[in-house]
Amino acid sequence: MRKLLTTIAGLALAVLSVSAAEVWPDGTKMDKWFTTKPAQPKGQEATRFVITDYGVVRDSTVLQTEAIQKVIDLAAEKGGGTIVIPQGTFLTSSLFFKSKTHLYLEKGAVLKGSDDVSDYAIVPVHIEGVIQNYIAALINAYEVDGFSIRGEGVVDGNGLRYWRDFWTRRRVNPACTNLEALRPRLFYAANSKNVLLEGVTLRNPGFWTTHFYKCDYVRVKDIVIFAPQKPVPAPSSDGVDVDGCNNFHITGCRFQNSDDLIAIKGGKGPWADQDPANATNSNILVENCWFGPGSAMVTFGSECVGGRNIILRNCEGAGASRVLWLKMRPDTPQNYEYILVENITGTVGNFIYIHPWTQFFDLKGRKDIPKSYGSHILMRNCDVTCTRKPYDIVEKPEEFELSDIKYENIKIDDQSQQQNRR
Repeated sequence: MRKLLTTIAGLALAVLSVSAAEVWPDGTKMDKWFTTKPAQPKGQEATRFVITDYGVVRDSTVLQTEAIQKVIDLAAEKGGGTIVIPQGTFLTSSLFFKSKTHLYLEKGAVLKGSDDVSDYAIVPVHIEGVIQNYIAALINAYEVDGFSIRGEGVVDGNGLRYWRDFWTRRRVNPACTNLEALRPRLFYAANSKNVLLEGVTLRNPGFWTTHFYKCDYVRVKDIVIFAPQKPVPAPSSDGVDVDGCNNFHITGCRFQNSDDLIAIKGGKGPWADQDPANATNSNILVENCWFGPGSAMVTFGSECVGGRNIILRNCEGAGASRVLWLKMRPDTPQNYEYILVENITGTVGNFIYIHPWTQFFDLKGRKDIPKSYGSHILMRNCDVTCTRKPYDIVEKPEEFELSDIKYENIKIDDQSQQQNRR
């Protein structure tokens, strides 16, 4: 039965007035950057460095990390350039790009990651809520101003071996963490700005697909992200992890993976909000995307101190487990506020899901539970089919407060109720 739902008992409701095309949910103006076309490399940065012109061979069985890195370094020495991956499959491990260098994958090109973790560099990474040494990603950009991955080609993480290793470890030790199951992410950008991912397909990551840490002005446009759920599920294969970033635009993308489709991160722990390595996220626009199977279109957590001004609009669900998921960690102070979800269609599990999240709970000696907040959330003009309870919200005022949540013009075909009546 189709229902129009406007209120949920037990939550304080308030109306948010917002014009999504012009302002953020808190009323501040949206930067014009969000409506401009992505900048393309110009001048020296547009100079093509085709890797096969510099000794890299078309042989998918030969690890060519060093040879490809030399091409990147050469382009940087010359003041910039675009490293071109031509048609063919090229095997590599961790590559490190510099400012004014770019990656372009031609149609039919595959940049394939090694499935031997010992081939990868070990570098400082913001992971599991802290800065620590970990396995580098396949493609890395540290402290760059201007970097892009573009084209019609594929970056393939070659993750099957990593997935099998993870699940084997979990069978031996159910409490096994990501840090114990060493795996490379597909792409990592840290302390960078003016980053663009456009057109490419990113698939089969060993770990998270893309991870952006403390980046500003990032656009992810018209890309495909894929990781399988069977026959071997790709664990923790998050699509886009936004980790303490500002001014972030995700548009026209297709997501299908075995974990969070888009995750808002930023740090965890009982004093995470006081750690300068952590940061809140702000001004994040997600629009015109297709979301296949995965845990949620947008998830806040499980390691996130906060997010403000997050918009999810004009998107289609095609099997995503949830539209919006707020993970409330009782060992981390969190503040999720000014969130707008509008014009969502298709089939999902839950419409909104807010629950405590206690995985690897650790107060680290703190005696009290740090209070968290979720507020100023508006969900409007949505027409979805839910296969599970549409509004699945747990209130625990001793741990977190929920307020100012509003639903307007929401149409839900609640299939979970139909199933319960059978």
